[in-house]
Amino acid sequence: MTTRFARRDQRVLQGQTGHTYRVLLTGGRAPVTLDLARMLHRSGHLVFIAESMEHHLCRTSSAVEQCVLVPSPRHHTEKYLSALEHWVKIWQIDVLIPMCEEVFYVAGGAERLRQRCRVLVSSLEQLHVLHHKYDFNRLAKSMGLPVPDTHLIQTPQEWLEMHQVLKGEWVWKPVYSRFAAKVRMPKLGYHDPPGEDTLSPASPWVAQRYIHGRGLCTYSVVHEGHLIAHATYDSRYRTGSVGASVFFEQVQHEGTRAWVEHFVRATSFSGQIGFDFIEDVTGQVYAIECNPRATSGIHLFHPGNDLVRALLEPEVVLSEGIEVTPRSGNDKAMLALPMLGSGIRQIHSSRGSLRAWRTAWQGARDVVYVRQDRRPFFEQFAVVLAAWRLARSQQITLTEALTHDIEWNGEQR
Repeated sequence: MTTRFARRDQRVLQGQTGHTYRVLLTGGRAPVTLDLARMLHRSGHLVFIAESMEHHLCRTSSAVEQCVLVPSPRHHTEKYLSALEHWVKIWQIDVLIPMCEEVFYVAGGAERLRQRCRVLVSSLEQLHVLHHKYDFNRLAKSMGLPVPDTHLIQTPQEWLEMHQVLKGEWVWKPVYSRFAAKVRMPKLGYHDPPGEDTLSPASPWVAQRYIHGRGLCTYSVVHEGHLIAHATYDSRYRTGSVGASVFFEQVQHEGTRAWVEHFVRATSFSGQIGFDFIEDVTGQVYAIECNPRATSGIHLFHPGNDLVRALLEPEVVLSEGIEVTPRSGNDKAMLALPMLGSGIRQIHSSRGSLRAWRTAWQGARDVVYVRQDRRPFFEQFAVVLAAWRLARSQQITLTEALTHDIEWNGEQR
């Protein structure tokens, strides 16, 4: 293994929590991890990164004390957990916060990791139910919460039967997927089932009723069923028509907040969690799926002092009766490179759409580029290049290549 040190030009100040924490973040490739690392650094804490991708956004950030290259959690799970144990001990870590889909592998080894530090993760059994699109749908429905009609499909024969029985518009997607990978929207008119290597009892799909309306996303920090921090944001601009959001603007929405509060209280969840919603023309919100990990809503909490407290000392924030939310009128955020791609697509839309995109672009901060910490901006090109090479060799999409070594599809339950 190799380590990399980042230069520090100033002394570490005592954090607003009253204690300087040594925090280990996993998933250094993600913009949310970079943004949180900077928030932690500004609050006076020491940030360390464990990442299985050689090039990642946090690798060159001045907000990071030290980075280490670790084995793939997906392909070498035991070696990955052993590496985390080793570095938690060496770095004397106080809190471990998994940020991306490696959260499932960390949860699987949480008992051994908790012998050395606090681990911000729920149980693997609970995470699996939330990640599995059909099981999550059934769980929410059992609580009386609004969700779209959803059917489980485990074989090509069931796929064909569903196409004959179901009327109206339906979305088809794997129960284990991320960033809308492989999603088949109703307007595309797919009828042939996926190959047996991608549709089976071990890798089922769902057919979910398509609801017309506005897409909304949430991000929350939860402690033992209590909301500690929460934000709702819209998803106007994405990577592709149904991909990941690249522009983030806070939305005051009591409907999504009430839905989330009901759900996390009923499940006694702890950790970071996000939900994707559709709000129909009547104002009713339906939860489409759950992401039991960090999501892009983190970007709305900039500069993030209160969010840092919520993550590091949730018991204290809870005792104060505070729910951390983004500051009113806070700056909008974006991922500049994919946002440019969204802008190119607007050229072929109406003039009003292009004008709205330009206004959004001009009013948002780039999450990756910071004047005092510029190197991650240039590192992202190396990240994309490495992912492109992997995508080409594995014959997968660029988005899939970015999570190829950390994604979790129900293994080791």
